[in-house]
Amino acid sequence: MLELPWRLEKRAAPSSVMRIAAPLIAAVAMFATGFIIFAFLGKNPLSALELFFIEPLNSLYGWGELLLKATPLALCGLGLAVGFAANVWNIGAEGQLTLGAICGGGVALFWSDHLGPLALPAILLAGIAGGAAWAAIPAVLRTRFNTSEILVSLMLVYIAQLLLAYLLHGAWRDPEGYNFPQSKAFDERLILPLLLDGQRATIAFLFMLGLAALSWFFSSRLFAGYRMLVSGQAPAAAAYAGFSEQRNVWLALMIGGGAAGLAGVCEVMGPIGRLQADISPGYGFAAIIVAFVGRLHPVGIVLAALLMSLLYLGGESVQLGLQLPAAVTGLFQGLLLFYLLAADLFVGYRLRLVPRLAAQP
Repeated sequence: MLELPWRLEKRAAPSSVMRIAAPLIAAVAMFATGFIIFAFLGKNPLSALELFFIEPLNSLYGWGELLLKATPLALCGLGLAVGFAANVWNIGAEGQLTLGAICGGGVALFWSDHLGPLALPAILLAGIAGGAAWAAIPAVLRTRFNTSEILVSLMLVYIAQLLLAYLLHGAWRDPEGYNFPQSKAFDERLILPLLLDGQRATIAFLFMLGLAALSWFFSSRLFAGYRMLVSGQAPAAAAYAGFSEQRNVWLALMIGGGAAGLAGVCEVMGPIGRLQADISPGYGFAAIIVAFVGRLHPVGIVLAALLMSLLYLGGESVQLGLQLPAAVTGLFQGLLLFYLLAADLFVGYRLRLVPRLAAQP
């Protein structure tokens, strides 16, 4: 009696072309699965997909919304990618984004009048410093006590959100805000300028492009970036060369936290214009998917952020047009990550049919 088990066999040399193509394959599979899901829900799949992926981009305002949502996703993703490449797993960008918003917003509320023309740069720097300081907590615990930065950075997300809620329900609440958990509106002179009239995207998008260029330069031209890549791809070789793991941990978490803090302060100093409880719909968590869909490369991350932004816009569009729940956005994000992981598995492994004789009873 023949038994025909399937086995995963590691490829001797994974295809670099397929590694680049894997995100495209995952995106196509996500679209195909979405087609099936809409059909099962009794919706016209073609109309639903058009409403999801095309309708949001039918106007200048829609393109502005695409850039607006892509900016924090890419900022967080670019910062996280530096750490992921070095096997430093910062999962707490959402909390670091929140602390960046708190610190930058605090400067805008209480000290901007004393800073004059330096107020906006000081606010942005405070946001970066706040995110980096929050990321320093898992860095200290990892390097001094060998704790998991995954668990620590993740738990700190909820502490940051509770801290924001505490401030907005207490000392920082707008006395004229009808008891809503929000701060006073920031001075209009401190709000980030718009990219173009008729839409809401701000010059934070240009900050994001600048960070992408810096990220590429850091990874490909500086020894510190090379050291982190070696530590991620060949830890034994990095240890033999004397590369400091603690230095990599600190650098990765500071960069990731600072980038997420910049995303947070740009959100509150841009389209929101004040501190409020719902600063982010989960940009820090979605940025993890963005980083991996973009293959940890700056250009890929920017493109992946645009795709993820479109998923947010499409989810809002089908909520209004088809009366579907808000969870449809998370569904498509999950499908994208699932198919990317599956595609990556088959980039590194092949499924082989290995016949063998079963034991006789």
